[in-house]
Amino acid sequence: MPRTSSLFAIGLMMTLGSALPAVALDKISFGTNWLAEAEHGGFYQAVADGTYAKYGLDVTIVQGGPQSPNEALLISGKVDFYMGSVLQTFDDVKNGIPMVSVGAIFQKDPQILMAHPDAGVDTFADLAKLKTLYMGNDGFTTFFAWMKQTYPGFSDAQFKPYTFNQAPFMADKNSAEQGYVTSEPYAVSHAEGGFQPKVFLIADQGYGSYSTLIETTQKLVDSNPDLVQRFVDATAIGWYNYLYGDNKAANDLIKKDDPEMTDDQIAYSIQQMKAYGIVVSNDALTGGIGCMTDARLKTFFDQLVKIGLYDASLDFTKSYTTKFVCKKVGMDLAPKT
Repeated sequence: MPRTSSLFAIGLMMTLGSALPAVALDKISFGTNWLAEAEHGGFYQAVADGTYAKYGLDVTIVQGGPQSPNEALLISGKVDFYMGSVLQTFDDVKNGIPMVSVGAIFQKDPQILMAHPDAGVDTFADLAKLKTLYMGNDGFTTFFAWMKQTYPGFSDAQFKPYTFNQAPFMADKNSAEQGYVTSEPYAVSHAEGGFQPKVFLIADQGYGSYSTLIETTQKLVDSNPDLVQRFVDATAIGWYNYLYGDNKAANDLIKKDDPEMTDDQIAYSIQQMKAYGIVVSNDALTGGIGCMTDARLKTFFDQLVKIGLYDASLDFTKSYTTKFVCKKVGMDLAPKT
């Protein structure tokens, strides 16, 4: 073809291409398990910087809260993905609900116990010497049951309900309190009469749960695996960019959804997620953010069977699939060490 004809053809194709309507994005919704915060940052990042759009997705984040019905919304089909937990998905299998986790954003559960700095608590095992442990009911039946079996000295007599109020803990040196490594220590240190508590991440003591799972329906996994893969991949990239890139636009969206959220709290949460390897550690170091493995889930399930939470006959493998993760998506965005 003569050069003039070739240029004409290219120009014609460009003109026609620009006249064609843009390809419609797949509209999906993602329900979180709490009010907007830095712990949801990668999802907001992928919205704010266009990563979801690049992957053909128009994502609406439906924030949760203390009385969040979002898992029920997932079950009823009113949201497409949900920020679930390993225990939720195990319970779904137990109750015959066809839900499945397709990725684990947090390699470590952020749950902690924190103590006063001058209470003589230098190790996790030392917490057994304290008179009171403020915990939620879920913690009492899960990680505390594991603690009692794994470390000598812990007993039910230590338990008092945690009501999301730091005052009782702060007033009682002979106590420890449950919390998130990204949240409660900040609240204690910034309260009137506050102090820097000693923090013990339960995951670092051997309690092996993933956290912040991406949960969806088995029906969606079977009917549209490409959409699931795009959401998982774009979310992983969003998290790398949130932790290691320019996250201002994502934080602006977080503060828009939760006007009480502050820049200082966000900065603290990000720092803690990095310092404790909440997102990038363990399987994520080799497979990328979101990676989860059969071996790790089997180990955690065995821990729960041992404390009597589940029967060993439960087919927990129905609660998840690893087909969408551990593909190293976005790992090039992490700082080189």
